[in-house]
Amino acid sequence: MIKTQSLEEFCEQKLNWLPQNLQQELGQFNVFKLENRGTKSPNPVEYRRRDFYKIAISTGSYIYHYADKSIKTEGPTLMFFNPLVPYTYEILSGKSIGYFCIFREEFFTEHIRNGIHNLPMFLPGNNPAYPLSEDNFKSISLIFDKMLSEINSDYKYKYDLIRNYVTELIHQALKIKPTTTIYEHADANSRITAVFTELLERQFPIESLSQRFTMRSAKDFADQLSVHVNHLNRAIRTTTGKTTTDHISERLASEAKALLRHTSWNVSEISYALGFDDPTHFSHFFKKQTSVTPTYFRK
Repeated sequence: MIKTQSLEEFCEQKLNWLPQNLQQELGQFNVFKLENRGTKSPNPVEYRRRDFYKIAISTGSYIYHYADKSIKTEGPTLMFFNPLVPYTYEILSGKSIGYFCIFREEFFTEHIRNGIHNLPMFLPGNNPAYPLSEDNFKSISLIFDKMLSEINSDYKYKYDLIRNYVTELIHQALKIKPTTTIYEHADANSRITAVFTELLERQFPIESLSQRFTMRSAKDFADQLSVHVNHLNRAIRTTTGKTTTDHISERLASEAKALLRHTSWNVSEISYALGFDDPTHFSHFFKKQTSVTPTYFRK
């Protein structure tokens, strides 16, 4: 499956230490300032999910690969990322300055009506990029400065105040129309196909009877990748000439052959491990893929 980066892993990777406030039950939040970020990174950002929300403001030129979208930004931009959607980004040119804050959903539990995940900028499928005017950039940067000041203070209710600042950020964005410029990345279909293939392969090999393959359909994979199933099917067919279902079926058949050859498991056990509830359905599937039954193949 696509890797998920935790809030602690993110801080340790970026800062080589875990901020004290993230070690506290209350403090599932932190804020950082970016200054003169260069155009080259020795450690490219991996296309993956995080287990936290992120709000970032930056200058410079970027391409954000966000689920099935590739979004090109130029100049001051406010970006929103949620734990459901995998993403990465490329720095295209120019120095970048700005800020970002990260937090878990629990930080806002019972503080935002209907939950933060229901806000437009955090809904899967919506555009997370909001271009900013110079005035917008200055006013939003000031909000981040206030958060930085509070996070380092001894004020007893600082997290309540910080929640208000984040809410103000969200409302500033809701007043701004998100960008409609979607960058047509030359390798977008290949990228989605590669991520699908990685997700498929990560479920194999089946090494014990307690392990079970559960993602049997194209929709299962589309949901995991946070893309529409039609988009996934189209990208894979464009890149490989085969359907998503073809790839899943071929990989299942390959694993079935390996299990029949190299284990003593009976057909019912193999059937269950590969996600079939009925051994008869597995036998029909295997014969359709190989022209022989599982029992005959094993002999």
